[in-house]
Amino acid sequence: MSIKTQTAEPMSAATTNEWLAGAGGGFVGSVLFGLIMMYVVPAPMLSVVIPAMYGIEGPALLAGWAIHQFHGVALGLAYVALVRALPGRVRSAARDRTAALGLGVAYGVLTTAVLAVLVMPVWLGVVGFAGAPPFPNVSYPGTLVSLVGHVVYAIPVAVAYALTPSE
Repeated sequence: MSIKTQTAEPMSAATTNEWLAGAGGGFVGSVLFGLIMMYVVPAPMLSVVIPAMYGIEGPALLAGWAIHQFHGVALGLAYVALVRALPGRVRSAARDRTAALGLGVAYGVLTTAVLAVLVMPVWLGVVGFAGAPPFPNVSYPGTLVSLVGHVVYAIPVAVAYALTPSE
């Protein structure tokens, strides 16, 4: 009788360059999404709704931009962590420029579904924001515009990661 042991392949830590790519791509993507929120999404998403998540009464456009940029950088870092935690096939695809576009679209869909549709209405309700959307936050054209914005956000994150050499 033989006993076989199997060890899992350890997940290697992300490099400094990868974290910087996630943060930088998240910042750039957030600027693009923020412009969509300013000029396409019905007001007052950026100046009232986003600040309200943190108890800031609006309109507070500068606070909305700052919070939105913070969220973008944090989600860019989350993309790096997610890519590093997923199986090797996904990690390899994340390094391919063409496949990274698909991963960016997928991450945009994921962030829309989880954050805009599920988390945001609950969060706004918990802080007592009178204009909180219903749960789940699914509407037309609002959810579609949110989806486009999140995809526009996520593509620079995924491409920045794909273009960044690991150390």
